Amino acid sequence: MGLKLLHLHLHGLIRSNNLELGRDSDTGGQTLYVLELVKQLASSSEVEKIDLVTRLIKDRRVSAEYSQAKETIVPGAQIIRIPFGPNRYLRKELLWPYLDQLAERLVEKLSLANSLPDWIHAHYADAGYVGALVSNRLGLPFVFTGHSLGREKKRRLLQFGMDHDQIENTYSISRRIEAEEFALKQANLVITSTHQEAEDQYAKYNNFVSKQAKTISPGVDLKRFNIFAKSENIAAVNKLLDPFLRDSSLPPLLSISRAVKRKNIPALVEAFGRSKSLRESHNLILILGNRTDFRLLDKQQKDVFQQVFELVDKYDLYGKVAYPKAHRREQIADIYRWAAQLNGLFINPSLTEPFGLTLLEAAACGLPMVATNDGGPIEILSKCGNGVLVDSTDLDDLQNTIEKAVANNKLWKRWRNNGIDGVNNYFSWNSHVNKYLSLMKNQFDMSDSKSLAKVIPLSGMRVS
Repeated sequence: MGLKLLHLHLHGLIRSNNLELGRDSDTGGQTLYVLELVKQLASSSEVEKIDLVTRLIKDRRVSAEYSQAKETIVPGAQIIRIPFGPNRYLRKELLWPYLDQLAERLVEKLSLANSLPDWIHAHYADAGYVGALVSNRLGLPFVFTGHSLGREKKRRLLQFGMDHDQIENTYSISRRIEAEEFALKQANLVITSTHQEAEDQYAKYNNFVSKQAKTISPGVDLKRFNIFAKSENIAAVNKLLDPFLRDSSLPPLLSISRAVKRKNIPALVEAFGRSKSLRESHNLILILGNRTDFRLLDKQQKDVFQQVFELVDKYDLYGKVAYPKAHRREQIADIYRWAAQLNGLFINPSLTEPFGLTLLEAAACGLPMVATNDGGPIEILSKCGNGVLVDSTDLDDLQNTIEKAVANNKLWKRWRNNGIDGVNNYFSWNSHVNKYLSLMKNQFDMSDSKSLAKVIPLSGMRVS
């Protein structure tokens, strides 16, 4: 019999295909990573079955697919949707009062099953809280991946100028940090994307035990993200962006992210607008998810877009900045390749970046980077040598670094080649899955199971 695995990913929208990445602040790189991890694990001969548990949603504003109790991802892997809280779609900050309900239902469901999973792997604070409760009730090994940590987010937002009350009201940051502490206390294993995460970010938590942290860098789908472009696909990218640009042949500064404060996109627009040389030599391309109606965006998204629109007007960037309303997910690789063919750069100005999968995707497509000197980009650069880091909280540094990066074509070519080689050597999904499974089996064979000996009633811990 092969391994049986349970993954928890509770917020946002997740389905087996056509992910709605960038729809809102809860549908970003974490969703893509978890889905790809489950797919890749299911392809291993060592794995018999994987269940990915998420929230069942009945809401006319989202696809009816999210109301299906079960959905096959690939053979051996399925999404299990369990209702908790209201039927309607909720942003993650509003899910806290209903997580105990999910834990109760999940314990009941697993208790009735013929066999239990070999371990639970929870992604993000909300799933970490639920996973810790369930693993303690049922005596299952528990793996936690925070993806983005509340203490680090709070630190960077304070540095960026938000006050404590704003952060609390917007992000329920105290609840999130408390849940992270609880998950870390119960975890047998903590998986991080970078060594910097463990040494600098998780280390700020009282319940973090460094010897339980292991680093596994995410993988890239090299079948999709590579340098081989079809002319008709590049033509489709031109069709998408040409309406915005006065001269679409200029090298692009490309940024792909959700429209959320943490991604710091307005700072990039400001740096571009302030730079006469960048305005004359480059275009700025912002792929910020899909939007059908500005009025339907959540407040955070509206705020980000409003800042972008105002900065475009302030610096008279019409004809120089593209921000299309919609794109297809399968176009993303072509957008990277289009930018690389024009000797562009990928820019990540995030305040915090737990890993930065888009940086690897860009590198695999031959597009060098200028990226924030926080988290994942540090480790990516150390292995790939595909660009330069910047203090994204310093507008002068952001502007000057981009100006210097675009000025040296010989350096650009070296970064391009380094990035392609680095991704292929260090960031394939095959190596990721092999390391993941080897680590888990060794860890739980050798573990003293510090938290499995005692069972905590589900009512024994609440994030209030």
